[in-house]
Amino acid sequence: MTRLFYTTLIISLLAVLSYGQGVSFGEGSDISRIEAQITALDEDHCEIPCGIYGDSLRISLMKEHIKTIEKGMAQITELSSAAKPNYNQLVRWVMNKEHHATEIQTIASQYFMHQRVKMPKAGLSGKEKTAAMEKYNGLLHNLHAIQVYAMKCKQSTDQGNVDKLQAALKKFDHWYFHGHSH
Repeated sequence: MTRLFYTTLIISLLAVLSYGQGVSFGEGSDISRIEAQITALDEDHCEIPCGIYGDSLRISLMKEHIKTIEKGMAQITELSSAAKPNYNQLVRWVMNKEHHATEIQTIASQYFMHQRVKMPKAGLSGKEKTAAMEKYNGLLHNLHAIQVYAMKCKQSTDQGNVDKLQAALKKFDHWYFHGHSH
C-alpha cells in the first residue's frame, strides 16, 4: 500500500508541475502507463469509486476466511491439549485466526458498508419505501452481526461463534442478492 501511495503522489506532482505547459497525459503517455501499472499492482479495492465491484467474490472470500478460522480453532484446541504443547505453532494459529477474522471485518465494513450498501433513494413512498428500508436495515443488521461474530471468533475457540458467523453471512448473502430473508 505504501508503494501505491508514493507512486500516486509522484504522478500527482508530475501533473501539477506540468500543468499549463502543454504536456499531454493521453492514452499513450508515460503517466497513463504508470497509472495502468499502479492499478495492476493494487490488490486492495479502491474507494474512488471506480465502479468495478466483485460482490460475489467478496462473499466467497469471507466464506474462505471462515473456513480458515474454523481450522485455526481446531488446531489451537488440538495443540493446547497436547502433553507438551508446541507454543510456537500455537501462537501462529492464534495469529492466523485473528488475521482472518479481521479480514472478514474489513470486507464487511470497508467494502460493503462503505461502498456497496446505500441508503434508499429519497422520493420513494409507500410500499416501495418500506421495502427499500427493510432491505437496507436487514443488510446493516447482518453486516453488524458478521462483524460481532468475527470479533467473538478472535476471542475464543468456540465453534458456536463460527456457526453464528456463517449464519449471519448466509443471511447477508440472501438479503444482498435477493432482497429479503426467509
